[in-house]
Amino acid sequence: MNFQKQLEESLQFVSDKGIPNTTVGIVLGTGLGALAEQLDLQIEIPYSKIPHFPKATMEYQKGRLLYGMLQGQPVLMFQGRFHAYEGLSFFEITYPIRLMNTLGVKTVILSNAAGALNLSFKKAGLMLIEDHINLQGGSPLAEKGIEALGNRFVDMLEPYSKTLNEQVVQIAQELDEELYRGVYTSVLGPQLETRAEYRFLKMIGTDAVGMSTVPEVIVANQLEMDVVAFSVITDLCDPEDLKPIDIEDIMAAAKTAEMKLIRIVKVLISSL
Repeated sequence: MNFQKQLEESLQFVSDKGIPNTTVGIVLGTGLGALAEQLDLQIEIPYSKIPHFPKATMEYQKGRLLYGMLQGQPVLMFQGRFHAYEGLSFFEITYPIRLMNTLGVKTVILSNAAGALNLSFKKAGLMLIEDHINLQGGSPLAEKGIEALGNRFVDMLEPYSKTLNEQVVQIAQELDEELYRGVYTSVLGPQLETRAEYRFLKMIGTDAVGMSTVPEVIVANQLEMDVVAFSVITDLCDPEDLKPIDIEDIMAAAKTAEMKLIRIVKVLISSL
């Protein structure tokens, strides 16, 4: 079956369930999970029910498409995201972004968990992504037949909306929330990096590293959607003083940062 037909069938299904055209779409990555609890929920569809939707493989991922009101705005939320390390194709990873687009979404809000290579950052801090480096070894625009869904040779001069980023910086100042700004590098994972890999990442200009987001941003740019994205800093990755991973510590840092990020995003949504 071709890509276009799959998307049409998915769109037909969610439209029949009552989901209308919506201009704001959010992928609830680490840092925005609790935002779903603040949604005035009107429609909920498990990913498993949507035709052609990828199967969620992560146990902790809820895997739901949510529609409702937030800050007086109609919003689509995708609770549960997909990663290349799950053995999925780049088309599958970015399927929620393509479905958003068919539903009229113009603004995409993304978040992720990341380790900081920039040692001036603090754990449980927030970084606004200003640019990225793709080290995932592939692209969602390099799949056979993908040209049916838009231009493959997408300009990435400004992958993150300058206007939205300026707005976010202003909001953070008004809320008195510290907000870092920098370059996010996306790697394949799922293993963490070696000391040598962290040294390499620092050398090429990485401020924070993670395993998601970039494929979604590439597709959003292909579809001419405005993107704003955040990294929640869950740990510091100093190759000269590397410590064993502490999952409880990482989750605690993510939880602390989540409250800050949700405050910023709610103000942003009310201004869109």
